[in-house]
Amino acid sequence: MEFKELIRHRYSCKKYDGRQVPQEKLDAILEAGRLAPTAKNLQEQIVYVIQSPDGLAKIDKATPCRYGAPTVLAVAFNRENVFTYPGGKRDSGVEDAAIVATHLMLAAADEGVDSCWLNFFDPELLKQDLGLPENEDILMLLDLGYAAPDAGPLPNHSSRKPLSETVRRL
Repeated sequence: MEFKELIRHRYSCKKYDGRQVPQEKLDAILEAGRLAPTAKNLQEQIVYVIQSPDGLAKIDKATPCRYGAPTVLAVAFNRENVFTYPGGKRDSGVEDAAIVATHLMLAAADEGVDSCWLNFFDPELLKQDLGLPENEDILMLLDLGYAAPDAGPLPNHSSRKPLSETVRRL
């Protein structure tokens, strides 16, 4: 599928049929995340693959938004390995993890795997439940699986503001 078509048709899946993502597809998705650019190439991301019943129960405890996905990726970053920008008020952790997550999401679509970007959860509580190191922060969760036959995009999926409302030329 061409990239323009992929980004036009990809949607946040909110109902999965339970089929597991084959390992070769999961590996291709994870490789796309590994290749994502990061500030100063620090690669501070950590992607946790959650597929076990115990791990998925912890996700379900943290959010109602797994929607039956058989795999969830938790995208985190190491706060101790980020680039601090001039002025000292911002660092690269969140944005680098977001770039990695976006690569994962688009690679999933390219592999024919449905996904949903989740941020409706308490990252500190989930970090504790999953037993992650203190120096890591979870940015987001990415549901992965295959859409149920009656799943589809939300009614407002194709509604987009015109460029004139979202782009400013200086």
